[in-house]
Amino acid sequence: MTTAHTGEITRGVRSAQPVSVEQIQTPAPLVEVSRVVRNLDRMADYARAHGLQLRPHVKTHKTPVIGAAQIRRGVVGLTCATPREMEITSDVANDLLLAHPPMGVKVQRLIDLPRSVSVTTALDSAEVIDHVGAAALAANRPIRVYVELDVGMRRVGVGTPAEAVALARRVADSRSLEFAGVCFYPGHIREPVDAQGRKIAQLNADLADFIGALEQAGLAPSVVSGGSTPTAWHTHEMPLVTEFRPGTYVFNDRTTAGIGACAADDCALTVLATVVSTAVGGQAVVDAGAKALGREPMRGVNAAGFGSIVGHDDVVVSAMSEEHGTIDLSGTSWRPRVGDRVRIVPNHVCIVVHLNDVLYAVDGDRVTEVWPVEARGRVTPFAPGPITAL
Repeated sequence: MTTAHTGEITRGVRSAQPVSVEQIQTPAPLVEVSRVVRNLDRMADYARAHGLQLRPHVKTHKTPVIGAAQIRRGVVGLTCATPREMEITSDVANDLLLAHPPMGVKVQRLIDLPRSVSVTTALDSAEVIDHVGAAALAANRPIRVYVELDVGMRRVGVGTPAEAVALARRVADSRSLEFAGVCFYPGHIREPVDAQGRKIAQLNADLADFIGALEQAGLAPSVVSGGSTPTAWHTHEMPLVTEFRPGTYVFNDRTTAGIGACAADDCALTVLATVVSTAVGGQAVVDAGAKALGREPMRGVNAAGFGSIVGHDDVVVSAMSEEHGTIDLSGTSWRPRVGDRVRIVPNHVCIVVHLNDVLYAVDGDRVTEVWPVEARGRVTPFAPGPITAL
């Protein structure tokens, strides 16, 4: 684990090589540090301007150096998707939310986090409440709980105010759990930023029903936590929300830019790839396929492909196999040659980060640092032991 977590954004693990982008083996993720700094500052400034608590999601970057940078900008804490993310980010943050119902051995991993860390988890069932509560009681470790609401995503969360009241009461009556508030994820709002108004109005109405029922039951939530990068800049138009949890904004991606949640030059992470074949007419093939770019299509806008080429924004990776990406050249006069390098803006940056061991922090064509993606994966590494030959 890096020992430079509490330094500035430009601190990480020093690497003697490579020192320039040309020395990096492709495919590889490049992160323009100046753009990350700008993205971090802009969201922190927005939160302060509107009196909102910012609890960013680390699933996008999975790196303590960026988590530490977020903490320095005054966020209330960090949001995690996995116990592994919580274990790694507990080195830089003392207030963590697991935005995923924990079951089985995952609960023990929450219990085992440093006692200096305030732990909150999002739950939506009596079964998980009882499971977490029993483990917390046995360990004498209080756990804070957000009751998760479904406001349209149809993934997790209770769908009626009565269910929310029942779960909040169950948490409040627990000897080891604290009812800390409610949370929701508006992942169903994927439209362009300027077309989200109708769904946000409905979300506000649904939230009012939930919060009203909780208040009437004497269970007024101290925190109403919700949000995403696509809706982040509308959070001040959700008057009941006190805390929001965007993640992608750190790097942004083709989808974020496509819906207008950022500008094209706010996309801080690109995948560096090398052209390896032009043998088939009308296309070029690069060494970045599904294992470098992910296979997620664009959401929220009608756009083809799995990534766009920097400097040739209308040219996309139109097809992929595991290690090959096909660039469609039918609509452009640009003809890359074998050996040329390109930078690709991925559709969904979170997936790309999870596919890599390190991120190359760059300033133009100069590599400034190499950041390990320490929170990738799901399990704590095991100590090596004897392995039977096959």
